[in-house]
Amino acid sequence: MSDKMTLDQVDWKKVLTGLGIALVGAAMTYISGWITGVDFGAWTPLVVAGWSAITNLVRKFLVIT
Repeated sequence: MSDKMTLDQVDWKKVLTGLGIALVGAAMTYISGWITGVDFGAWTPLVVAGWSAITNLVRKFLVIT
């Protein structure tokens, strides 16, 4: 664990992992809307969160942590 107001290598890895999960969730939402032609409208943030959660679940199954 790093000191207050600093980030060490482990912290940066966690931040970048979270960013990657969020980006994959957003990309999956775009792709699902593009493939199906569905406009998620006001539900888009919820769909992004759902795809991000699924991405994280798959990552947990595939990566030894």
